[in-house]
Amino acid sequence: METSIKVEDKKSFIQWFLGNFQLKKRESVWILNYLLNHDQLLEHVHFVLEARFCPRAMIISTHCSKEIAFRFYKKHIVTTDADKSFHDIRLHAQEPIYIQLNFKDSKQSIPYMKVLEDNPFIPDDYFLTKSDKRMADEWLQHSLYEYKKEMLLQQINEALDEKNQELFVYYSEQLKKLETSYIIKSE
Repeated sequence: METSIKVEDKKSFIQWFLGNFQLKKRESVWILNYLLNHDQLLEHVHFVLEARFCPRAMIISTHCSKEIAFRFYKKHIVTTDADKSFHDIRLHAQEPIYIQLNFKDSKQSIPYMKVLEDNPFIPDDYFLTKSDKRMADEWLQHSLYEYKKEMLLQQINEALDEKNQELFVYYSEQLKKLETSYIIKSE
């Protein structure tokens, strides 16, 4: 994944973050300072939301956050041991690492928004609520109903133009069935 965020911008952000927030785990400060001092590592660092979906990720929280202090994800393994994550970062310096920072008003923080990237691992429907999914399904059902109804009306008109009573009766019955089944599903 190519990053559009410059290493210098990430450095500035980390310095700002460490200068303005107290982290729940001191090891988190060490990790961020280590990243700050290694440009090659910072090239592979991506600040994202919902890092738990990423194959290799870290979640770091400040004291002003209600979230867990620290969590490291690597594939399907999850740990709260910051030392293990530090060793993984050093040993796999060329692999992308996704970092989520939890702090007060993070979504209104301009410095954070400047380095925040889209998380490519979030499932497509993650932000859809049950209500959204229900509405989308209803819209799809209605669209299909309207399409089928339009096709049947067109076929009925063609049967009338051709004076074909059999087809007229057949398509008319199909239209009645369609309308009846749609009314039942709608209720």
